[in-house]
Amino acid sequence: MKILTILGARPQFIKAGSVSREIAKYNNITEIIVHTGQHYDANMSDIFFEEMKIPKPDYYLGIGGKSHGAMTGQMIEKIEEVALKEKPNWIMVYGDTNSTLAGAIVASKLHIKLAHVEAGLRSYNMKMPEEVNRILTDRVSDILFCPTDTAVKNLEKEGFPFVTASGNKQKIANVGDVMQDGAMFYKQFAKKPPITNYQSLITNNYVLCTIHRAENTDDENRLRDIFEALNEIAKEKQIILPLHPRTKKIIQNLKLNIQNLTIIDPVGYLEMVWLIKNCSFVMTDSGGLQKEAYFFEKQCITLRDETEWVELVENGYNTLVGADKDKILQAFKDIRQLQSPITNHYSLNLYGGGKASSQIVKGLLHAR
Repeated sequence: MKILTILGARPQFIKAGSVSREIAKYNNITEIIVHTGQHYDANMSDIFFEEMKIPKPDYYLGIGGKSHGAMTGQMIEKIEEVALKEKPNWIMVYGDTNSTLAGAIVASKLHIKLAHVEAGLRSYNMKMPEEVNRILTDRVSDILFCPTDTAVKNLEKEGFPFVTASGNKQKIANVGDVMQDGAMFYKQFAKKPPITNYQSLITNNYVLCTIHRAENTDDENRLRDIFEALNEIAKEKQIILPLHPRTKKIIQNLKLNIQNLTIIDPVGYLEMVWLIKNCSFVMTDSGGLQKEAYFFEKQCITLRDETEWVELVENGYNTLVGADKDKILQAFKDIRQLQSPITNHYSLNLYGGGKASSQIVKGLLHAR
């Protein structure tokens, strides 16, 4: 069996790394990895792949920094060339990027079976390009590898499973979340970031915060309210904020007050794992970090109006606050009042317990 895996961003490589390590156990499976280059990441050097124990891409397409249409169109063209050359049995895509959609379109046009990892996720916000990408990818997939029961229910509400081009019904499987597989694997390799400007940092007594989503960074009112709340919280707890240069420039242009915050440059994944493991709690507008907080038994305040990971909210691990200053401060007060964590609070198995990768590979091997 030959699998053509399409990836476009560093988080996708980290997720796919767990599946690749599982695939390597089988002599009868060959994986060909295509890096579209959708998200340029200076951290993704040869050292990155060696350190993260991830196979290096077999193809690098170098497509990035363009409009959604131009990027997706060029990816379709280049991925098709690779697919025609490699003749895979399966094309496998992850998540919801333009690379994911491009791989799905190539698979459907060439009648190659398509496997979608992280299928069934919905934010129900059609303004998000990611939402469009994941819906279209789900529709043309042969196997839908869902990370949660909620994702399965989302698909069922939309009328899935449908009949594929092969005449068979789509297979829907709740295999768990590959991100948990990765978190469990990489926690042993966590590294303290080599940064000197927060040497006073006390383990379990700082807040890890990330802000990058356009709905926040491109809206002055939302961003201003978020930072007003952060500055209030920072009077009581140190806030570590890895900040992308683009977001930092926006903050500087708006002359937002960040004097109470500890701003650091973006860090690598293993450094981020260390920061999560050792923080008091997490504040973020990221999708992945919400789950990673749960994996490392940390409460999370989510600076978004909705989340795909509703089970975290329903079970009290995550609080949605949007960009509302009062809600952010109230969520902080609620967490502060938790004197000590309940020992069985994180005993729920929401994401498969770290066995998603093996379930995915078995699913592919047994599929017709």
